[in-house]
Amino acid sequence: MSQTITTTLGPVRLIGDNATPIWGMSNAERNRRMAESAARNGSALAPGHELLFNLTYAFDPLLLRFALETPGTLFVWAGTPIVGQVAQGVDPLTAPHVIDLSDGRKLYNRQLRKLEQPMVRELTPASRRAIERRSYFGAYKGVTDLLTKYLWPELALILTRIAAQLKMTPNMVSVIGVTLCLVATVLFAKGLFWTGFLCGFIFMVLDTVDGKLARCTITSSKWGNVIDHGVDLVHPPFWWYFWGTGLVYWGLGLSGATFAFIMTAVIAGYVLQRLIEGMFLKDFKMDIHVWRPFDSQFRLITARRNPNMVILFVALLAGRPDIGLIALAWWTIISLVVHAVRLAQAYGVQRSGQPIVSWMDEAEAAA
Repeated sequence: MSQTITTTLGPVRLIGDNATPIWGMSNAERNRRMAESAARNGSALAPGHELLFNLTYAFDPLLLRFALETPGTLFVWAGTPIVGQVAQGVDPLTAPHVIDLSDGRKLYNRQLRKLEQPMVRELTPASRRAIERRSYFGAYKGVTDLLTKYLWPELALILTRIAAQLKMTPNMVSVIGVTLCLVATVLFAKGLFWTGFLCGFIFMVLDTVDGKLARCTITSSKWGNVIDHGVDLVHPPFWWYFWGTGLVYWGLGLSGATFAFIMTAVIAGYVLQRLIEGMFLKDFKMDIHVWRPFDSQFRLITARRNPNMVILFVALLAGRPDIGLIALAWWTIISLVVHAVRLAQAYGVQRSGQPIVSWMDEAEAAA
């Protein structure tokens, strides 16, 4: 049984039928959304080709991206077609590039910076929750900070499921999060560090939820990404600044010279570190954190918002939020130096005539 539907991307052939919902929608709707999302992102079908989706299975959207990159690519599982871009009106198994994922091979997801075997599972009532869990964790970046990677994935999974069942959009979650971010900033300025920390913590978790909800329900949008990444980029220096001004309410106000040093370190260090990351991406076409294993490990603790909040939390437990801010400043300087050295080393490797290749690409090639 099959049917062909028309999408912005072009004709889509749906094989089989499936009444089991996934993330609050039918599998046919999920696949339609993936096709529409691909069209919005600039993908197109080759002339005379169509997309093929097998509704019996749920799969990682990464497979669709790879299929759209090379016409005639079909991913199968033990010989059963799953997803592909194939010629219209022919047996899909005759496609020139048939890739069977049941052999356990791993693929490198550059968007999420990780190397893993893509998810392909039969979608049934018994497997639905496991598939949702796998697709949720599949939407996580492989290289990120230690809190996002280890501390709150399970909490964010629960909240993502609740948001999906309530038909909330990622932008709704983002608005709640941004509001809490602003409230946390005001509370820090008033020295209400514990209350501000709670608001900030919820915001940081929701900052994970909105992205995972968008990927799992295929509802990401251009403006949603702008809001999400824009707030992420702008707010940390404001948090550190108002944490510093709020110290006076604890009787721990910093001297003018010390405060000036800290603000110069955290703001200039933050901006310069981001510039270094941008230069690496521009000149080497990849994220600095995926160059070598060291870079991926250092990303866990580098001076970004979440690791910095760990420093402040420990200092707050000790009753010395002032020392926490000073430690944050020095950690920002250290992280900046590490990034600058790694950028210089990469330029050195390039001048020697050697290619700059991610260790994940090397691992994928060796697999």
